[in-house]
Amino acid sequence: MFEVLAHTISDTVKITGIGRSSIYEAIGAGKLDARKAGNRTLITAESLRSFLASLPVANITTGRKAAA
Repeated sequence: MFEVLAHTISDTVKITGIGRSSIYEAIGAGKLDARKAGNRTLITAESLRSFLASLPVANITTGRKAAA
């Protein structure tokens, strides 16, 4: 088995569920480290892990009222 060191933009969208535009915005804002290999833009796996860890924790409620 091998460790994936970098992902294409398309792969990053697929594995995270984050939209392509949002990925490019994160790159532009310096939140994701992108590298060029010819025409391909690659996101380093380390940068992607750090970016995902930096996102805010979801505060999800069920909408149900607490039992009295």
